[in-house]
Amino acid sequence: MTAREVQVTFDCGDPAALAAFWAEVLGYRLDPPPPGFATWEAALEAWGVPPERRNDRSAVSDPDSRGPRLFFQKVPEGKGAKNRVHLDVRAAPDLAGEERMTALEREATRLVGLGATRLERVEPGGLQAGHVVMQDPEGNEFCLD
Repeated sequence: MTAREVQVTFDCGDPAALAAFWAEVLGYRLDPPPPGFATWEAALEAWGVPPERRNDRSAVSDPDSRGPRLFFQKVPEGKGAKNRVHLDVRAAPDLAGEERMTALEREATRLVGLGATRLERVEPGGLQAGHVVMQDPEGNEFCLD
């Protein structure tokens, strides 16, 4: 079987804001408007999408085409429980011990400045390399790993 591409989809209340947050976190870029349009606003206007529906979806992609595309779709309900699947953002993959935790704390501080919430620090020990549990601006959990 041939390997398949993966897209990660987020249900959310504000696709544009959440896409902008994750683009900053991962070094991704907002997907460009379709050919023939200088902006998404121009495309949506040409397609007759009413203004109140123009933030129904957004997407970001890895400029180097290594990571999966992230797609954000507006849903009417808020987040109700802990995620069953979450992203691990590899912020210190080659580091260990206190050096690793210092790098993770530095990244956690940066992301809090972008609107994330820091939930918990898990110390290294045993099989655990150590990580920091975070939430994005809409409450979706992710780990700095």
